[in-house]
Amino acid sequence: MSTQTTLRPDSPASTAEPWWKGAVIYQLYIRSFADSNGDGIGDLAGATARLDHIARLGCDGVWVTPFYTSPMKDFGYDVADYQGVDPIFGTIDDFDAFVTRAHALGLKVLIDLVFSHSSDQHPWFRESRSSRHNSKADWYVWADPKADGSPPNNWQSVFGGPSWTWDARREQYYHHNFLKDQPQLNGHHPAVQKALLDAARFWLDRGVDGFRLDALNFTMHDPALTDNPPVANPEKRTRPFDFQHHIHNQSHSDVVKFIERIQALLDSYPGRFSLAEVGGEQASSEMKTYTAGEGRLNSAYGFDYLYADRLTPDVVRDTIRNWPGGAGEGWPSWAFSNHDAPRFASRWWEADTRPQMVRVAMLLLMCLRGNAILYQGEELGLPQANIPFEKLRDPEAIANWPQTLGRDGARSPLPWTEAPDGGFGSADPWLPVDPAHLALSVESQEDDPSSILHWTRRMIALRHAEPALRCGTIRLVDCDPRLLAFERAADGQVVLCLFNLGDEAVPVPSASGQALVTAGEPIVDGVLPPHSAAIIRKG
Repeated sequence: MSTQTTLRPDSPASTAEPWWKGAVIYQLYIRSFADSNGDGIGDLAGATARLDHIARLGCDGVWVTPFYTSPMKDFGYDVADYQGVDPIFGTIDDFDAFVTRAHALGLKVLIDLVFSHSSDQHPWFRESRSSRHNSKADWYVWADPKADGSPPNNWQSVFGGPSWTWDARREQYYHHNFLKDQPQLNGHHPAVQKALLDAARFWLDRGVDGFRLDALNFTMHDPALTDNPPVANPEKRTRPFDFQHHIHNQSHSDVVKFIERIQALLDSYPGRFSLAEVGGEQASSEMKTYTAGEGRLNSAYGFDYLYADRLTPDVVRDTIRNWPGGAGEGWPSWAFSNHDAPRFASRWWEADTRPQMVRVAMLLLMCLRGNAILYQGEELGLPQANIPFEKLRDPEAIANWPQTLGRDGARSPLPWTEAPDGGFGSADPWLPVDPAHLALSVESQEDDPSSILHWTRRMIALRHAEPALRCGTIRLVDCDPRLLAFERAADGQVVLCLFNLGDEAVPVPSASGQALVTAGEPIVDGVLPPHSAAIIRKG
């Protein structure tokens, strides 16, 4: 294996664009990043002490998963106080210290806003469920049963079973797209929207630089509660949720009006960034709708790669064709893994090709048009952790065992050292440290210039050094279909990106210029070897 990197320090990325356009953002899963007090759970103080690791990667910002007050039924995505810090993560002062340290290191700070649902322990829901006649009676989605006592319609929850739970206090069902502990907020209600915007304003005033808006297309439903149509001839499914087209329980057209209110708030704080999470069957069209024009969100978080069982040229070509950069089109953000999806290193490759292909994939992520979201541990090439059934914490994994890998294997503690606890900070972390991860620790890779950690730093530096890779246009190049080839262009410079993701050598288009990076083996006699990539500045 050979690798070559050539960077020109005299060609910095253009500063004409906003900071977030083409940015590399590190997703920090707070529970598993670093534990400062030995209770087994990562916290804000631990994360603050380790922020220099993210800065050294060259990232532009850090996205922190929920740290709000929560009963932790879904590990923070069930919010009981939108303006509070849960004691397991620290205090509001710890959060302020995190922001201060991040800014000192040149990192922007993004936090999750969960506007689709709250915890059933939130004071809003406690009041709402107390009667049909109170100030928050309509802040959640309530409905009478059918005449036979069954739920109002056929909607199913993501985590399995009907998305309706009976509440004897109101003698009604309440709706939940996820766990029954996560009742659905009524996003149509003006007072709900105001309360959520007030929460966003609270964090903007504390210095955050933007938001990742969780499950944004779930914020509004069809008020008529129309049944969802079934999927014709479904393949094998692990959840009832997969048997329906989710047309009526989510994605109401009025979501766009709320989006415009969110963005108007962000625009009143210069330099802030908005990122929508949009999944599901209609994700592609909704991503574009939610980011179209000037008055909507800055970017949308795509699931094209998170849903992909394999990384193929066709998968990448499809995303490029879908986001060509036309007039009025929004700006995409791409991730290969996250806290909800199995790690790409295991999802896409077997152990024998994994080390090399992780390098190729990292290079690809840094060459795609859009923002690059780097999930913690990807900079180390971590595979999916092996979590035994008795140690699982994820409710989805437990309910669907063993048909799905679940989410715990992507959430295990980040290995900082080769110590048994990975240097996480406690002997008994909330999820076990996979022994296979210890050899890939930050400490062990730091001393190896050929490690994936050092490679990741170089690839991020390459993206920053080349305006074409950070913010340029993108164009697919005609070639052998086994080869992925595209050009990025900006400021009169053109960069040709060539990726052989397969097991056979393939011919490449002829191109003269400066080779910026070679991952794997170099081009010889117009042929790119398998599991290799080459980035060439043309001219």
